[in-house]
Amino acid sequence: MPKTLEKARKAIAKKRGGELPAMHQYSRDSKRLQRAQIRDERLEKIAASRKKQDRPLLERIAFFQAAVQENEGKALDMPAIQAKIQEFVHQYDEEYEAEKKARRPGRPASTRQDLLKVKIDALRTEYSKGFYVPDLSDDTNASELDRWEGSWPYLANLKWVKITDSGEVRTSSFPPKM
Repeated sequence: MPKTLEKARKAIAKKRGGELPAMHQYSRDSKRLQRAQIRDERLEKIAASRKKQDRPLLERIAFFQAAVQENEGKALDMPAIQAKIQEFVHQYDEEYEAEKKARRPGRPASTRQDLLKVKIDALRTEYSKGFYVPDLSDDTNASELDRWEGSWPYLANLKWVKITDSGEVRTSSFPPKM
């Protein structure tokens, strides 16, 4: 949470004897408070957009964390990892088919249906090129993922790989360069 406005307000109040009296609209102190408020709003907007951008990756990691927790924090073998990736890639298929059936014949696709189609296609192409996941075949990495509490900085401690649909495994780094 940005605190520039609080700091500026405190400094101005200290300069004026402990309280923040009414100021002229174009005074230096008033402009200082306006700049601080604009900066705080800008920083909040940047943080919100960053959170929105990181949400799909966090959802992916939570999905694979649940898979590791089902296996009691132990590493998974490659067929199990492939099955979980397939499950993740095809998670929107039923919803897409329901949207498709709900549409009347001759009508264009709904916005929701178009978005689902884009998501499904993106996940399938990523899986064919290399699906970005934590290394679930390593015991220490699986136990680390099991202990993950949802924070972004903790993810840098994990080993990351890209797994293709043919089973090829390539090492990768965090954050992803998708």
